[in-house]
Amino acid sequence: MEQQDSRRFSNKALQDFELIDSAVSGEEKAYAELMDRYRTSVYYMLLKMVKNTDDAEDLTLEAFTKAFKSLHKFKKEYTFSTWLFRIATNNCIDFIRKRKLDTMSLHTSYMNDNGDAIGVDIKDANLNPQEEAINEQKKRIVRDFVDLLPGKYKRLVKLRYFDELSYEEIAATLDAPLGTVKAQLHRARELLYDLVKAKKDVI
Repeated sequence: MEQQDSRRFSNKALQDFELIDSAVSGEEKAYAELMDRYRTSVYYMLLKMVKNTDDAEDLTLEAFTKAFKSLHKFKKEYTFSTWLFRIATNNCIDFIRKRKLDTMSLHTSYMNDNGDAIGVDIKDANLNPQEEAINEQKKRIVRDFVDLLPGKYKRLVKLRYFDELSYEEIAATLDAPLGTVKAQLHRARELLYDLVKAKKDVI
């Protein structure tokens, strides 16, 4: 375990460090706890940037997926929340650039665990393909939760987040109305979060 000066961090940040150590060791409950702690704050930050609930929900799940796959590289030089918000923001910036959305200014900030206002820069902190390929263990953790979903929802989530298809591409693949795909994906995300929360509560 890395050493850190506890005086620099809040109790919540120190608890996060312990959860990270447990998660890297393969404890699924720790992943669930980290997601439960930050899901809402990440979602609302992203919602301010994209101004669309479906996109914000997608980007929230993507942010946690990216963070969990790279969790073994986390350095305890700053808080987990700072690191997670930067991953979420940079991923959202890429999304905005690709979609050319009319959004709020990217010069945004949030409060970290110590109550300090943190500006989010636009440095490229995204994982490159080679790094992501190495992190199959982290992807397996995510897939384990997805595999608990009912069949139709599991397929939708895999098409959206593992195959990275757009809503329109999923609708064409399944020969289903676009509105139905969006509604069922929304339900699938809610079920997934419920499964994660239940896992945390019972383990």
